[in-house]
Amino acid sequence: MAIEKINMPQLGESVTEGTISTWLVKPGDTVEKYDPIAEVMTDKVNAEVPSSFTGTITELQADEGETIAVGELICYIETEDASGNGSEGDSGTDESDEQEETATGKAEAESDKETAAAKPRYSPAVLTLASQYGIDLEDVPGSGKDGRITRKDVEKYQAEGGASKAQKETKQPAGKTEATESRKAKAPAAEVSSDVGDKEIPVTGVRKAIASNMVTSTTEIPHAWMMVEVDVTNLVKLREKNKEAFKKQEGYSLTYFSFFVKAVAQALKEYPELNSQWAGDKIIQKKDINLNIAVAKENELFVPVIKHADELSVKGIARNITDLAAKARKGKLTTEDMQGGTFTVNNTGSFGSVQSMGVINHPQAAILQVESIVKKPVYMDGMFGPRDMVNLCLSLDHRVLDGLIAGNFLQKVKEILENMDENDSVY
Repeated sequence: MAIEKINMPQLGESVTEGTISTWLVKPGDTVEKYDPIAEVMTDKVNAEVPSSFTGTITELQADEGETIAVGELICYIETEDASGNGSEGDSGTDESDEQEETATGKAEAESDKETAAAKPRYSPAVLTLASQYGIDLEDVPGSGKDGRITRKDVEKYQAEGGASKAQKETKQPAGKTEATESRKAKAPAAEVSSDVGDKEIPVTGVRKAIASNMVTSTTEIPHAWMMVEVDVTNLVKLREKNKEAFKKQEGYSLTYFSFFVKAVAQALKEYPELNSQWAGDKIIQKKDINLNIAVAKENELFVPVIKHADELSVKGIARNITDLAAKARKGKLTTEDMQGGTFTVNNTGSFGSVQSMGVINHPQAAILQVESIVKKPVYMDGMFGPRDMVNLCLSLDHRVLDGLIAGNFLQKVKEILENMDENDSVY
């Protein structure tokens, strides 16, 4: 027999950690290779973690609700030793040798486990937070499994006036140094308290991941913003003319949003600068046009991807939107559904919004908000008349894009939408 480790897998590009939402096994359970052992939430997707081996789960190294970095240990599993799988005639060892090797293997495994338990294990999130506060993690009591230190432990230690390394070295009381005052300014959450009757909602899972991504986006990306107003009267006529027959024939709805996504995909082919990512010392202009769309499920927000959107018809895009939305509602989005996005289109108009500034989906260079279509009086051909108007709001990474190229891109999207005709095909 041998003790093997199962680590947190890479569940998507740019995913650095995952939160154990539910364990599907317990110590003593026997599993086959590839059987799911845990449900994990990341900022990209909810997924099941498969077992890497066939064997018996011996110990869980993470609690439900705990966030684990990619590559870190989540559990131990006891497996059949590969050297014991052969028959007696071809094994090349006698019974006493096998017993000795088995005993040695178990002893080594136990020693590894004891060493792992004795050695502090800090996730990247914990290390970053401790560095921000200037806290020595050796002084922080851990509440996690085997004394593991969590973010909550670091935040509690800081809130209770725990001394930083600098304070201990200069023997200054906690809370009296300039560094401490600076840290307090960076962590206002520690100063917030609830009153009687207030409802406290733990920040976990997808909401926690969303919060982390929003902080990353707004602190790393210098956002700029611009907007154009578009006359989509002909688009409205085109959709009204086709929507009933389309729904009857295809079995799903022909939404306004599918037309906007199609127009954006077309414009990105002409202005590929918008289809880029900032990479420190270089800008990566992506070849494929893969559009993220925002899909909500209760209080969770997902941004699955329509792959190669520029190669799809309006019908094909509508099909993708319907399928991805259904998967999100049922919790069936896969890692593949969430990977590879190069530009994000957000349908804020579905909430009645007429103007908004989107937060860029890091590390992309821009996000377009499609607002609500509103009927307005517009002056045309010497008179006022009712027209269907919509605002398109673009947030852009000013490291990658300037106003000129972004403005030209918006004008191209506007041109495509305004030149639609009610007799155009959606196929």
